[in-house]
Amino acid sequence: MSEVEKKFYVLRAVSGKENKVKEYLEAEIKNSGLGNYISQVLIPTEKVFTVRNGKKMLKERAYLPGYIIIEANLVGEVMHFLKNVTYVIGFLGGNAPVPLRTSEVNRILGTVDELQEQAEELDIQFYVGETVKVTSGPFNGFFGVIEEINTEKKKLKVMVKIFGRKTPLELGYMQVEKE
Repeated sequence: MSEVEKKFYVLRAVSGKENKVKEYLEAEIKNSGLGNYISQVLIPTEKVFTVRNGKKMLKERAYLPGYIIIEANLVGEVMHFLKNVTYVIGFLGGNAPVPLRTSEVNRILGTVDELQEQAEELDIQFYVGETVKVTSGPFNGFFGVIEEINTEKKKLKVMVKIFGRKTPLELGYMQVEKE
């Protein structure tokens, strides 16, 4: 089989089970002749920072939950085999899966690359009116109320009471913690 005949398709899987499907397919490719028909199994993921107990943690999560991209030549029993893998719902497009266009593949893979590089993404939700505790800087330990949120710059405008007067502070997401 030549590389030219392989195209990218989207497999739908049970959300959260994408890694199990990928591991199974990779094992099958290694142990059987399936490698002639399937060359890549990709799960688009993004790196996300979360804050738990005041600690910054890096987590990888599926950027398109429930979808697995495979580069394959769907001849003979290959399509039937893929549909019957545990946790696979089927192909995007049903019984006649349409291969992704090269531009779509590049966009998806390019987006994934950008998301991996943009690792400082924080998965924290702040709300106007919410009380937060300042955890760094000269006002460490002070409590304040969020007045404004700038999600692009990851900054908060927090009103802190200092000597009985409300004072606005501009703080980064990592300088405060939720109460």
